[in-house]
Amino acid sequence: MEARRETYDLILRNGRVIDPANGLDEFADVAIRGGKIARIEAGIAPGSADKEADVKGGYVIPGIVDIHAHIYPLLPMAPECLGSIDADAHMVKVGVTTAVDAGSVGWRDFLNFKERVIDKAQTRVLAFLNIACKGMIDMRSEQSPADMQPKVAAEVARAYPELIVGIKAAHYWPGPKPFDAEHPPWASVDRAVEAAELSGTRAMIDFQPNHPDSPYKDLVLKHMRAGDIHTHVFARHFPTVDADGKVYDYMRRARENGVLFDVGHGAGSFWFRNGVRAIRDGFPPDTISTDMHTASVRGPALSMLHVMSKFLNMGMPLYEVIERSTVLPALKIGRDDLGTLSVGACADVAVIRKLEGDFGYVDNGYAKLSGTCMLDCLMTVRGGKPIYDGYGLTMPEWTDAPQAYWDMPAHLR
Repeated sequence: MEARRETYDLILRNGRVIDPANGLDEFADVAIRGGKIARIEAGIAPGSADKEADVKGGYVIPGIVDIHAHIYPLLPMAPECLGSIDADAHMVKVGVTTAVDAGSVGWRDFLNFKERVIDKAQTRVLAFLNIACKGMIDMRSEQSPADMQPKVAAEVARAYPELIVGIKAAHYWPGPKPFDAEHPPWASVDRAVEAAELSGTRAMIDFQPNHPDSPYKDLVLKHMRAGDIHTHVFARHFPTVDADGKVYDYMRRARENGVLFDVGHGAGSFWFRNGVRAIRDGFPPDTISTDMHTASVRGPALSMLHVMSKFLNMGMPLYEVIERSTVLPALKIGRDDLGTLSVGACADVAVIRKLEGDFGYVDNGYAKLSGTCMLDCLMTVRGGKPIYDGYGLTMPEWTDAPQAYWDMPAHLR
């Protein structure tokens, strides 16, 4: 008797599968069923899926994880603050299936954020909770130690462990007067780390090294724990690389201690003059992220794939670029169920390709890097369903398409 043939919801055929979580880099088909990865194997029988897409020439990778973005719609656009983007509008089309909001909201507004954004988005949205109760909705709150309540922040984080991945400290600086007893130099950092400790998570630190009592070296060596993340690592204002292009020893000691370094590109926090030299000296970032908001989405960050393309042209191998944009950020936020194509894992998948040509990339310091390639997204699959198919990989040619809308297959309507 002939064995019963397995059937699937979707098969992505003939792509090069790169899944650093499993050490996979090979040509294979990826079969999806019930919203999960069902099989990865070359030559899966034709006609065994409801939908199939020939992705020859493309790379099939885990859904991209951007661990630094701003996606709370009530974040105002004003001179002293940054406006948020819509994750579904800007992330899905570049292969991002998980976006982590980095401190747009504090504990005061988290429930509103959950109901208005997290519960409704196609993109999986997670969050670093701002240690300041008002977060970035009122950036004056980030200057007020009285608004930084570690026990309350930790309590909210513990209440939503599936959504809140850590605590964020940001935008804390002397302001019109120097630090004093009511405005101590490490208040934001230390209280964020305390809240992270109490909640069993990690802290993400956006630091302002502009006071003699709070040097950057002390941040990474004395105030951050193993697993805590310093974002904007290659910004102009951080002393990470010396005049000879060598990474400072304290950076390597901090990494040995378990401190993590994230890109957080943004509209003002990434310089090739630091990043290229650090990579050449053997100090790549642990994670690649965008710091996407209404300013950086217009440039020079533009998108997660654009930032990944920069690192590819800076000399980082494609496998590592993918690794630092999928499995590593997932693991660093405690979500080992993401950033992987393991059989049985949620079928979050990106299909990308590498375009060859002459490309120019710019940083936040008005400098350019000339490159020879750019990454482009062909398809994004979230939970087993294609939510972006900009090149029509699952669609018929127009000559073969039904004449009437109602005659189209359900997944195309």
